[in-house]
This record gives sequence, structure tokens and C-alpha cells, in this order.
Amino acid sequence: QVQLVESGGGLVQAGDSLTLSCEISGGLGNYAIGWFRQTPTKQRAFVATVSRISSDRKYADDVKGRFTISRDNARNTVYLQMNNLKTENTGRYYCARAKAGYNGIYDRGYDRWGQGTQVTVSS
Repeated sequence: QVQLVESGGGLVQAGDSLTLSCEISGGLGNYAIGWFRQTPTKQRAFVATVSRISSDRKYADDVKGRFTISRDNARNTVYLQMNNLKTENTGRYYCARAKAGYNGIYDRGYDRWGQGTQVTVSS
């Protein structure tokens, strides 16, 4: 059974950096992997996604140039490097495995989810 486990969240100040990790048991396979953020007052929002061979990466407009998604297929792990964090980046970050053939920005295209890791950015 596929399980996704996120780690690396924490409390940081604006301008700091964090790297989130998502380890997928059972391997990454040929699936795209995405990161999403959710807060108590907003719907789950797309952050970034990477295709199976890392040739196609997509980012939400508000994180472009600051966040980098990468994957290490040998380690079954996907990373989200977050630089110059802002208070609006606060939220619970979830990694998710896409459905076969999907590499998009909509959460309905993902069918395996982790439990999330909390990121809090203070001003």
C-alpha cells in the first residue's frame, strides 16, 4: 500500500528557508508528485508539482522563484525547498501522488495523500 509521509515543517520567521520532504513507501513509480497547502480559512491550494522524470515542474504564481520542487527516485522522496518565506505561506503542507498520466494543478487529479506537515511563518 502506498503511503506518503511529510516532514520538515516548523516555525520560522519571514525571510527564512525550509525544506520539506515527502517519503513515499512503495516507490515513486511513474507518477507525478505534488505539494499543496491548506489553511483553516482557505481551500487547499496548489503549490508545486514535478513529473516522474523531473522534466516538467509547475509552480503556483505566488511561489515562483522562491520554491523549488525536486525528486530523488532512488530515495523515493520528493522535496520542496522554500526560500524567502512569507507569512502568507503559512499552512499545512501536503504531498500527494497524482493519478496515472496526470501532472496538473488540481487536487482532484491526486489520489494518494499524506498527513501533512505544518509550516508557520511569523513576521
